[in-house]
Amino acid sequence: MTGPAFIVTGTDTEIGKTVFAAALTRALDAHYWKPVQAGLEEDGGDRDRVARLAELPPHRVLSDGYRLSTPCAPHVAARIDGVTIDPDRLALPEERPLVVEGAGGALVPLAGEMLFADVFARWGLPAIIAARTELGTINHSLLTVEALRRRGVPIAGIAFIGEAVPDSEEAICRIGQVRRLGRLPRLDPLTPAALARAFDENFRIGEFT
Repeated sequence: MTGPAFIVTGTDTEIGKTVFAAALTRALDAHYWKPVQAGLEEDGGDRDRVARLAELPPHRVLSDGYRLSTPCAPHVAARIDGVTIDPDRLALPEERPLVVEGAGGALVPLAGEMLFADVFARWGLPAIIAARTELGTINHSLLTVEALRRRGVPIAGIAFIGEAVPDSEEAICRIGQVRRLGRLPRLDPLTPAALARAFDENFRIGEFT
């Protein structure tokens, strides 16, 4: 199979990363993979949320690498659940196009000293940083850029999420020397049609192919 593959990581947790990942998966007509899902929610977690928002057929939603029941940081959830996360088991699926969504931010621990960013470096895929536009985003975004670059992870660009804050967005891209891919506004109601329309209006698919 051929086509682009991206990692979607965030500057923090609960910033809209999964919603952006769903929009990107739809736009690329891609497969979706969550390496580690911590917390089995009533709605099925991120995998089912992406499938619903991107309106994906079942074969394009790949099985999680690890599916942990406790809703907390992956390394803690694994310890509570009696599971050892083996990074060597987190081999990239062969399906393409592919969107891989990390858990929380780039420096979330997986096992021992192993962080998500270290696994990203193993995979060698370009990362898209999902960054909310609220207060503190400059610091969080630039720290994420620095952490990824230090490990040799290629950065495809930054996707902002939230209300427009042009000064902050410009500063992050200028100081971090990264591309601004676009900005996804908060949507209410959040429906597949609204998400597809918002992505198409605010991003250029050519930036991802």
